[in-house]
Amino acid sequence: MNNKITIIEGPTPEFQLISNSENQEGSLTWANTIMEGPFLYDTALTQLRTFDSQKLLNRCKNAWSEKQTMYLEYKDQIGLRREDPIIAARALKVEEGDILMLWVRQELFLEDEDEFEEDSDDLPDDLPF
Repeated sequence: MNNKITIIEGPTPEFQLISNSENQEGSLTWANTIMEGPFLYDTALTQLRTFDSQKLLNRCKNAWSEKQTMYLEYKDQIGLRREDPIIAARALKVEEGDILMLWVRQELFLEDEDEFEEDSDDLPDDLPF
């Protein structure tokens, strides 16, 4: 299968959450509209320096045309392997080299988790905790 872009070297990619960015311009937040559905996810943008960004973009297009999911594979901050589905990609050429912009779907990050905790009044009194 050729449906992964793997980061072999370098630091963990920096992800810019698109979902809750108030200071974002509209040119980056469009990806939220294609992720609407019955499940909640965050949409994040990352930029990767690559040797040939157009070749990686073509791999994404080929996987999507075959109705496959394309993944970004990387190691997180503590060295565990992670895979995030890629929902959009763009190849850029700049003076310093090629850049691949990837919009990925990530697990939902809740800022205020206290809102979603169970109400302790609903628990029976005989629980040991």
